[in-house]
Amino acid sequence: MNPLHGLQADFQSFLLRGDETMLARVTGTAKISVQQRLAIYYDAYRLRLLEALDSNYPVLHAWMGNDEFEKLGLAYLEIHPSTHFSIRYFGDRLSEYLASAETYRDQPCLGEMAALEWAMSEAFDAPDSPGVGLDAMASIPPEAWPEMRLALHASVHRLDLRWNVPAIWKAIKEDQAPEEPRAGEWPQPWLVWRQDLKIFFRSLSVDEAWAIDAARTGESFATICEGLVEWIDTQNVALHAAGLLKRWTIDGMIVNIAPGNP
Repeated sequence: MNPLHGLQADFQSFLLRGDETMLARVTGTAKISVQQRLAIYYDAYRLRLLEALDSNYPVLHAWMGNDEFEKLGLAYLEIHPSTHFSIRYFGDRLSEYLASAETYRDQPCLGEMAALEWAMSEAFDAPDSPGVGLDAMASIPPEAWPEMRLALHASVHRLDLRWNVPAIWKAIKEDQAPEEPRAGEWPQPWLVWRQDLKIFFRSLSVDEAWAIDAARTGESFATICEGLVEWIDTQNVALHAAGLLKRWTIDGMIVNIAPGNP
């Protein structure tokens, strides 16, 4: 192995696992020992990643408190060390960790809060694309609508949340006392997206959630209407679907319309 690569590997092993092989590669002095010198880097590495985690999950941090959030961050780091060149993506599996780790899995509201905040971060960082206007939708001839397909903005994310974490998130962001965690009987569909530079989220009816999922996978307008018959009567389903498209257009969620062949 290249000497430099060997040194880098030993240093990485020390930072991640406290591997003592690195001790032989560092010289101490009368004022500061080898252990103290390396501890500076060991601690600084963790502190920097904890800062990154706080940047991605500020409301979860505020909700849990400093001590508990630090414990969570250090425990997560042991299982999921940073693997991306940018620490912006550190914490991408936090909701998964909270849902499965023995310490946290009996508090599923924490995992859902992490999922909501990560979706917001992803929405904010998504590539920018101008939304189409209502005039573009209106210009499509009626005979082309059945095979029409929509491209949704890259910021659009869908979540199913059983706990009241959106209300808790909103209260904490407004410096108000959050309500107690409360689980619903069934998961509630939620939508997260960005319009201009602002992040929005709202709850969805089951039919709209299904329609958004269908649109994201490239289903045609006719197929979306057929699926919506599960909830909407046949004679009103096309008008209902068109109403959904109108709202998505106003919200800046549609960035392209591919009309079908008449």
